[in-house]
Amino acid sequence: MKRVLFVDVRNAAGSQIARALYERRGGEARSAGSDPAEDVDGAVVEALEEIGVDLSVRRPRALADADLEWADVVVSIEEDWNLPDPVGLCLEEVRELRAVIEAHIAGLPG
Repeated sequence: MKRVLFVDVRNAAGSQIARALYERRGGEARSAGSDPAEDVDGAVVEALEEIGVDLSVRRPRALADADLEWADVVVSIEEDWNLPDPVGLCLEEVRELRAVIEAHIAGLPG
């Protein structure tokens, strides 16, 4: 599988979900943001816990040149996949977004 970098503004939700789901499939991934938040969104942590993925120890981090050099593929959650920032969404909405991101992950090049 390719090394994938998932990017969004806050690195607190969509990019964290995408990274976790890609890694769950056995891929190597990183996530980062242009303006990182303090913590991963609580509803995101809860929605991933439901499927056995622990994001409670992850912290948003800033995008670095080294990330871009490392990656074979870079995905902007908002621009490439046209997904909203899920921060502030309720748990049910994050579950729905999790399913959409999972479908996008399945379509990434191997």
